[in-house]
Amino acid sequence: MRSYALFSRRTFRPALLTTFASGYNLSQFVKDIVSGSTVGIVALPLAMAFAIASGCSPERGLFTAIVAGFIISAIGGSRFQIGGPTGAFVVIVAGIIARHGYEGLVVATCMAGVILLIMGFCGLGRLLKFIPYPVTTGFTTGIALLIFTTQIKDLLGLHLTDIPASFIPKIGALAHATPTAHVDSITVAGVTLVTIFLTRKLFPRFPSHIAGILVASAVAIFGGLDVATIGTRFGGIPAELPSFSLPTNITSLAVTMFPDAVTIALLAAIESLLSAVVADGMTGERHHSSTELIGQGVANIASSFFGGIPATGAIARTATNIRAGAFSPVSGMVHAIVLALFVKFFAPVASAIPLASLAGVLTYVAWDMSELPKFIHTLRAPKSDVAVMVSTFLLTVLIDLTVGVQFGVVLAALLLIGRISDATKFQNWEHATAAPVKRPPSWNSDIEVYEINGPFFFGCADRFSQTFSLMRKPPRVIIFRMRHVHTIDATALHALELVLRQMQHLHVHVLFSGVDPSIQKQMIRFGLLSFISNDDICHSFGTAWSKAHEFTQEPASSPPQQVMV
Repeated sequence: MRSYALFSRRTFRPALLTTFASGYNLSQFVKDIVSGSTVGIVALPLAMAFAIASGCSPERGLFTAIVAGFIISAIGGSRFQIGGPTGAFVVIVAGIIARHGYEGLVVATCMAGVILLIMGFCGLGRLLKFIPYPVTTGFTTGIALLIFTTQIKDLLGLHLTDIPASFIPKIGALAHATPTAHVDSITVAGVTLVTIFLTRKLFPRFPSHIAGILVASAVAIFGGLDVATIGTRFGGIPAELPSFSLPTNITSLAVTMFPDAVTIALLAAIESLLSAVVADGMTGERHHSSTELIGQGVANIASSFFGGIPATGAIARTATNIRAGAFSPVSGMVHAIVLALFVKFFAPVASAIPLASLAGVLTYVAWDMSELPKFIHTLRAPKSDVAVMVSTFLLTVLIDLTVGVQFGVVLAALLLIGRISDATKFQNWEHATAAPVKRPPSWNSDIEVYEINGPFFFGCADRFSQTFSLMRKPPRVIIFRMRHVHTIDATALHALELVLRQMQHLHVHVLFSGVDPSIQKQMIRFGLLSFISNDDICHSFGTAWSKAHEFTQEPASSPPQQVMV
């Protein structure tokens, strides 16, 4: 019972409780009220826009921001995290709904929540930090491009009923429909974009997305522009809070939706932890990654039960929360309450919002999300990293986000293995053109010394084996110097066993020197003492050198200089 309690404390430490434990007063609560209200206003148009872009009705996005946003702040591991629907999910959610309907999305979101819970309790949050920067840059820029393409129809007011899901056919269909562009829609979208840009420049503290929608809506209403609105397309937003409803076909859809659930879970984990890291950088705080994943898991399960869509940490809204003066997770909870009050009392107002204006907001979001300057700057990185980033970007756009991320991570891992393998050196002292030590004048040709320098693992094991398979005239004694080997894996141990077996057959005596105690234990456990004795593993090179001369029945000369350890 005691060990379980310790495990729970290590894996689940909500930021809300730790903040309250350190002290919380009225003035700090007022800061949270102000910042929460501000970010709630910012989240309002984004929640609706992301839902519409995903193929859902706008209230789905609001329900997600209310339910998931409240839970992520209440039990998550980041002090300033704001959760809700984000642009990263738009393409994934739209694809799921197109294939399996909203019911399939509910099942996938619920299963993704369970996967996130497992990841959190297993402490896998720290592993997600090892996803290379070129991979995150590639798929983020790819998602931004995909989001932009989903908004072109409403941005230009195109008359297009059936838009292909694949990128290239979609671009072709949009280009073919360009002559149907509607001037009023373009005007509203343009006013939105210009207003957002000017607001950010002139009034950086004012919510720019709200400003863009307010000005564009006013232009559309008072200018008598003929544009589609939330009311005309969706019949408005119901003035009711989200209600609990269990998914009905979990068992029948579970197997079908599992790959999509994994995609949602991985993306939610990556996005939320990236957002938490950004928040840490802005505030000097430190988030608890396992708790954050647990909070994300519970939030996504709850979102699926209350008519929402997938949720994760939102970097832009989290940054807004911090700049608005947030002190604790209470701010994120207030943000959810503000959205709930809007749905309850002001939902009819949203019916007048032009869809072209929301498309303009998402276009600006896609531009921010793309981080195009960083993408271009990374093109000056080493060619292998550029290949990883560009491959991830192209696969994300042309095939699928999951394929892009998986390929990018695997390619980056393979390139890293190659770099580490190249860094591991096998140096034969006698035949080296530039020996690492000074050889004594009376070097014994019956003794060969090989130094293994670097990680000894599967990436270089084959090269090690080939070095000795081509040996024509074996010496009487070989010394393997391993003072710079601090890690070894099963493949390297197997390669070492093959070489020892070959040397035993050739009657070559093998000695080891400078072996790390942990590696020596692994060598013994692997059964290498079947080919050598325990005394053949020497603590120092000097000892191995003396043993080698004893074996060749010659008086030992001084060991090579600078190698007495």
